[in-house]
Amino acid sequence: MNNGGAIDRLVHQFASLPGIGPKTAQRLAFYLLNASPEVPENLASAITEAKKSIKYCSVCSNLTDTDPCKICGDVKRNPGVICVVQEPKDVIAIEKSRGYKGLYHVLHGALEPSEGIGPDNLTIRQLLKRLESGQVTEIILATNSDVEGDATAIYLARLIKPLGIKVTRIAHGLPAGSYLEYADQITLSKAMEGRREID
Repeated sequence: MNNGGAIDRLVHQFASLPGIGPKTAQRLAFYLLNASPEVPENLASAITEAKKSIKYCSVCSNLTDTDPCKICGDVKRNPGVICVVQEPKDVIAIEKSRGYKGLYHVLHGALEPSEGIGPDNLTIRQLLKRLESGQVTEIILATNSDVEGDATAIYLARLIKPLGIKVTRIAHGLPAGSYLEYADQITLSKAMEGRREID
C-alpha cells in the first residue's frame, strides 16, 4: 500500500505490536475497517481504560486494577509459598495450570548484565522485603529456562537460602531455552510438582 494514508498508519500500528507480522497487521486493520462502528470504538475504549487503570500490585508487582491484586488478597492462597516469575504473563500461565495455590512475585525481567539489567532494575529488593515477615517458608523460582533465567534463579537462591527459607526451582517438563508463556497446562503442572531445591 505505502501511500502514507490512514490505512497505512493503522497497519503500521498493528505491525509494531510484538508477534504481529505485516500480513496479520493488514488483516486486523481491514477487519476493523469493515466492522460495525462500535467494534473499533469498544477496542479503543478498552485499551484506554486498561492503560489508565492498570498498575503494579504493591505486594507482588503483578499488573492489576485493584491493590493489592486479587491473588494477594485471596485468603485461600498459601501465604507461606511465593512463586517468583519474570513477567506478569508467567503468572497467567501458571494460574491456568490450576496446580499452584501460593502467592507470586513478579521480577519484571531477568538479570542481563550485557544489556545493563542488574538487580536494581528488577523487583528483588521488594521480594526480600516480603521475606522479613518470617511467614514465607518456600520460594519457588520459576524464571525461564534460558541463560538469563537460570542466572537470575542462582542469584536469588544465593540471596534467599541464608535466610533459612527453602528455595526450589521448577524443573521437569520445561525444555531448556523455553518460555513459561508457551508451555501447556499439563507441562506447567508437572514442572511445578517436579520442582527441586537449589543448593
